[in-house]
Amino acid sequence: MKVMVLGAGQLAQMMALAGAPLGISVVAYDVRTHSVVHPVTGQDYQQDLAAGINANDVITAEFEHIPHDILDQCQASGKFLPGDRAIRVGGDRRLEKQLLDGVNVPNARYQFLATKADLTAATQSIGLPLVLKSALDGYDGKGQWRLKSETEIDAVWAEIEEFLAHSSDNQSIVAEQWIPFNREVSVIGVRNKDGNIAVYPLTQNHHEAGVLSLSVAPATGENLQQQAVSAFEKIANELDYVGVLAIEFFDVDGQLLVNEIAPRVHNSGHWTQQGADCCQFENHLRAVCNLPLGSTELVRPTAMVNVLGIDSVHQKAMEIAGSHQHWYGKEQRAGRKMGHINVAGKDQTQMLAQLNALLTMLPEAEFPGLSTAIAKLPQ
Repeated sequence: MKVMVLGAGQLAQMMALAGAPLGISVVAYDVRTHSVVHPVTGQDYQQDLAAGINANDVITAEFEHIPHDILDQCQASGKFLPGDRAIRVGGDRRLEKQLLDGVNVPNARYQFLATKADLTAATQSIGLPLVLKSALDGYDGKGQWRLKSETEIDAVWAEIEEFLAHSSDNQSIVAEQWIPFNREVSVIGVRNKDGNIAVYPLTQNHHEAGVLSLSVAPATGENLQQQAVSAFEKIANELDYVGVLAIEFFDVDGQLLVNEIAPRVHNSGHWTQQGADCCQFENHLRAVCNLPLGSTELVRPTAMVNVLGIDSVHQKAMEIAGSHQHWYGKEQRAGRKMGHINVAGKDQTQMLAQLNALLTMLPEAEFPGLSTAIAKLPQ
């Protein structure tokens, strides 16, 4: 079986590594260079999109902000999974909100904005504070603004107008109710062509400056797991989804509200490489290749630490039992996701002890807020 991934980043790379033992060959279409490459070695196969579609059995994606002409060509091939509707919904907050409302999945109150007058109206209909998000191209905290008082409307809207002036004609702004959440959690699930669904344990997440810093599984709360599974089933079935889908939530006193969905394998699911029976990357390939789904059962508590902007950590970190480093081979750049470290233990106590041992080798300047986040985890 041959699979081509739209996008040539670390998610495609990890799909390729997960597919090799199954005899699944994975290549990537780099949307920037318009060429088909090997996601691990970088080898250029000298193929354009049409040739890549023709040479592979299945087309899938590692990100949702894909140019529509590429999506259209892939969808027309009949090989594209999870399908162009899912990718479009994941890449446009307006479509995402409409989907959530349509399947009765709780999410923050919102209003679409086109003018400053719309923003002023939203402060009355939704209330303050507001979180303002770009409808398109928003990720890792980009394209977002916070409005705390009416006195800030002029200044915030001026920033938004500047942003819109350099965006596509289809861009707009979504105003959301600010949610005073207890914590952020996410669920990773997988659905196949027959509608069979498997869902991983709920994961607790910590973001720093809008970027995921730490994910820990399992997150506590059986009732929360049931809510997450229900939301996953409603969304995945409505989209007739095939593959891995991630849903990020706010936990508000035991009630889950969807923050956003991601129609792909996801950063908060990297822990599955060491903590689950079958990792998210393998399960995505199983689903799109019409193979039996793998078990999503937790085999040991696991935490994932994102490594941003640096290309190495202290060598002694490799001596920690249950610690596994995953490097993406990227050129070093400030704030860039360069790799991640999974730390697993036979139980929660051992996992936390090993996570704290790792913390002593990670400088606070390069991992801001991590020590505070770890200290807040259930002991």
